[in-house]
Amino acid sequence: MPASNRLTFDALLTERGALRYTPAGIPAIDCSLHHQSVQAEAGGERQVDCELFAVAFGDVARKLAARPVGSALCCEGFLARRYRTGVTVALHITHLD
Repeated sequence: MPASNRLTFDALLTERGALRYTPAGIPAIDCSLHHQSVQAEAGGERQVDCELFAVAFGDVARKLAARPVGSALCCEGFLARRYRTGVTVALHITHLD
């Protein structure tokens, strides 16, 4: 089974929850990201406009908590099932610029 699951995502921070702590005491924060770009596809150009739910833990959560809504972000992380809904995916941010 392939093991690669990495995503680099440039986006605007459109919503951000309050910094919270897991039962183990790890900082955590939820947010929504908005991305717009033009991407090459099948020899043409495609306008991309999407929103993605994201979550961050630890030091990355603290960094994200300090960013105002509307900030431009460059995020790196991996996709995983969103446990609260079980239907959609979430970007788990592991690095933030």
